[in-house]
Amino acid sequence: MDLQQIKYFLALARELHFWNTAGKMNITQSALTRQIQSLEAELGIQLFERNKRNVKLTPAGRFLKEKWEVELNELEFFHEHARQIQLGESGTIIIAHPDSISASIMPDMISRIATAFPKLKIELMQVRYEDQTEFLRNYKADLAITRDITTAEDIRSRKIYTDHLAIVVPDAHPFRDVSDITTESLASQKFILPIKDEGSSYSDIIQQMFRHFDVVPDAYLHSEFGSAITALVRKGLGIAIMPDSYIHHQIPGIRFISMPFKTDLYLNWRVEEHHPVLDNVLKLILE
Repeated sequence: MDLQQIKYFLALARELHFWNTAGKMNITQSALTRQIQSLEAELGIQLFERNKRNVKLTPAGRFLKEKWEVELNELEFFHEHARQIQLGESGTIIIAHPDSISASIMPDMISRIATAFPKLKIELMQVRYEDQTEFLRNYKADLAITRDITTAEDIRSRKIYTDHLAIVVPDAHPFRDVSDITTESLASQKFILPIKDEGSSYSDIIQQMFRHFDVVPDAYLHSEFGSAITALVRKGLGIAIMPDSYIHHQIPGIRFISMPFKTDLYLNWRVEEHHPVLDNVLKLILE
């Protein structure tokens, strides 16, 4: 018994006419008859009652028609799903990203992916700096968007965007624009800063800004969570240095003063990865 025999059986079970069924299935009537007889012999079951005038299903034939129609529909669904996976149109992709771009470039990026591949499942996650490379290596993420270029040989990085650093202050703070930012004015401030990660180019850029103003910041609060930092600034507990992409979060009670210090965003993925879904998404993002 093979799949084609089942298809012949289901076609005849619907038509209940050998000549009509043979025409629709593109075979001769005698060939169809042989296929049905072969199926019945293999199963040891009579599927049809037939005489010179009529063809009708036996009770066993009706039972198999009902069950095989469901099974065949599922099989065709699985086949189509497998085809989409092979073409990179279906499956799952896991993207790790920093919170700072959740409301800036991420919505547009995800919209483009979802529009191009509507059957693709997308999972978003946020990871700490020290976990970024390991999440890729351990297949916990397929893509990682970071503010640090990865130098690991098994990870490939490509710059995809550039933000600027911004000084984040409460609405009532005396700093109004970049002209208010001086060595003396910064030296009098308390800072809420990200946790300093050794080897992080993002941490280095923040320190570069302080060196530019020849200031050692009075940083008495540190957090790895941007949402916590903005909440503390809003409460008046200090000012912060953050990517200006946080402006898109539209957080009330704080202001952003953009500074001429760039922080790049990189897309990272495994060098040896050859997966149709990943290839399609990479092509879409990098084009």
